[in-house]
Amino acid sequence: MSIKNKIRTFFTMDDEYEYVEEQQQEDESTSSSDQKQSRQNVVNLKSMQHTPSKVVLSEPRSYGEAQEIADNIVNRRAVVINLQRVDRVQAKRIVDFLSGTVYAINGDIQKLGADTFLCTPDNVNVSGSITDTLIEDDEFEKGW
Repeated sequence: MSIKNKIRTFFTMDDEYEYVEEQQQEDESTSSSDQKQSRQNVVNLKSMQHTPSKVVLSEPRSYGEAQEIADNIVNRRAVVINLQRVDRVQAKRIVDFLSGTVYAINGDIQKLGADTFLCTPDNVNVSGSITDTLIEDDEFEKGW
């Protein structure tokens, strides 16, 4: 081997050695960041169990109270609304407003009775159904 080849070999080995060393340092830094991320993703199950869901009962007397009801829905609370104390026109406006609110947060609105509705955010699942056979003769039902 010539001196030229020895020098070239010497420098190429040096470059590879430095490259391997840098790669090991990068591997160590990524493994330590992975460990930090895994620690951050740990959730204490006891803390999750102590956050009870809330259901709000509301009996508005005017359309102006629809904003308070919508705020509860946006804050991820289920709301049962009794519209017996509101005239039919305002009740329809309230239901329309709350339908838009529920749609915006991917929730659901269900009719429970002639004047009663259930608005739920996306974190609440409702199962079952209520039949409308007894409600069909009600005047309020005909307006919807």
